[in-house]
Amino acid sequence: MKRILVTNDDGVHSEGIHILAAALAPLGEVIIVAPHIEASAIGHALTLRRPLRMDTLREGVYEVDGTPTDCVNIALTQLYTAAAWPDLIVSGINKGYNLGDDVTYSGTVSGALEGSLLGVASLAVSLERTAGTYDFTHAAAASMTVAAAILERGLPAGTFLNLNVPSGRPAGLRVTVQGKRNHVTVVAERIDPRGRAYYWIEEGENHWEPHDRSDYQAVRDGYVSVTPLQADLTAHGALAAIETLVKLKDLAGKSRVEVE
Repeated sequence: MKRILVTNDDGVHSEGIHILAAALAPLGEVIIVAPHIEASAIGHALTLRRPLRMDTLREGVYEVDGTPTDCVNIALTQLYTAAAWPDLIVSGINKGYNLGDDVTYSGTVSGALEGSLLGVASLAVSLERTAGTYDFTHAAAASMTVAAAILERGLPAGTFLNLNVPSGRPAGLRVTVQGKRNHVTVVAERIDPRGRAYYWIEEGENHWEPHDRSDYQAVRDGYVSVTPLQADLTAHGALAAIETLVKLKDLAGKSRVEVE
């Protein structure tokens, strides 16, 4: 029987994680290990400066007082043996898209990233944010479809998948690239009762660059976006330019990167 670990960043009590686990149950043995409270936008944080605790909520459901990355590490080392790690890690279903460079902030995506770094096929799933009650039905179905394909065929080495699902019935699946946008940072300054300033980092204005194959365009067109991601952030296309840059000489003829 296949082994599937499910985590998220919305917390162990989020409805989305339990609907996801139920959808994946026909594919194998599912265990949930998730943060005890919401840990959204925490990125790939790993807790190193305090001890962590894992508590059993019920059979197959555990909570950890840490990040999604913590949850994956504790689950793999404490609930599985080295000879029988999970065949798949699925992180989600997140309330709100993780498109473009939002993946760098996302705890949901980081849960899958950590699995990939540790050599386990992994998948992150996010659903369009809505004002009312969330309907996770189609996101769960898409997750099961992609998860079944991964379990059957595997993924390229070092690769994990990022799914973004529009609300309502999707038109299908579309393989995409990360979208690009121009950010406008918005930070609100307020004054507390003692006259000291404090700040809220708000969602900034974003203008997406047109791209027929972007994740943003896919969900706009009503498709589930399936983006292959990797941990390697090297700008391979820039290597030649940087090699030229570091060889530049200053006016005195000494390399700019030499230390006197």
